[in-house]
Amino acid sequence: MTVNLRDDNCGEVKVPINPSRIVSLSPAITETLFSLGCGNKVVGVTPYCVRPPAATKIKKIASYGYARTDLLRELEPDLILTVTGYQDKVANELKKNFEVYSFRLPATLSGVIDLFVKVGLVTGRLDEGRQLARDMLSRINLLRLENIGSAYIELDLGGPVTFGSLSYITDVLAFVGLKNIYGEFQKEWITPDFDLVAKKDPDIIILEPKMFSKRDENYVDKIVSERGWSGIKSHRNKHIYVTPGTNDFFAHHGPSLITEVLPWLKEQLTR
Repeated sequence: MTVNLRDDNCGEVKVPINPSRIVSLSPAITETLFSLGCGNKVVGVTPYCVRPPAATKIKKIASYGYARTDLLRELEPDLILTVTGYQDKVANELKKNFEVYSFRLPATLSGVIDLFVKVGLVTGRLDEGRQLARDMLSRINLLRLENIGSAYIELDLGGPVTFGSLSYITDVLAFVGLKNIYGEFQKEWITPDFDLVAKKDPDIIILEPKMFSKRDENYVDKIVSERGWSGIKSHRNKHIYVTPGTNDFFAHHGPSLITEVLPWLKEQLTR
């Protein structure tokens, strides 16, 4: 039994009332599915789906920009879940043979929480989705900070990327009292201008190395030296922070954005 739903790309999808074979092409959605108690229904993921650890044991059938149609046919999913934006091309291709529901990539922290409810709605776990959202809201209330200063954040996504006003990452920074120096740019993803960063002279710099890469203890020194940032105050005051671990951190907008990223960020800013 199915119900016709319109996804966030305005496409009509025949969604099973209670899907039992789900493929998730988004690490954030994968983590959310497990948090909703339906991880046992996930039969296919991407290599970047590492939260929770149980997700790493599920068959890998796709990446951000492609999917193995032959493997998908073997898995016979009754629903494939993606996010909009960078996954639109692969989603549109898969829609020729499968039921694919695309969720909008959140632009705000509240949008991240809203996504938990929407995933619950589409997968027959609406009550669980609402409860997860309530739990995350209760955590957030303890993490807010005010007027900490200016910040520059950079993620290595195959090259340095920063973020403008259309990204949930800028909203996360604002939540803990940080004004993103690129926050007035009406964009989501931006290739940073290192000279502009030096000119803006942010109070805080946050660096997220490439996922799965080995963390070099001289990482910060190398970047500062290469970019001529030795005179900026974030370096002088030792306020350049590197995200922990080897997995996506700010780049991930699942529940761990609230349970791991925000607490880590608050700890750095208040110690």
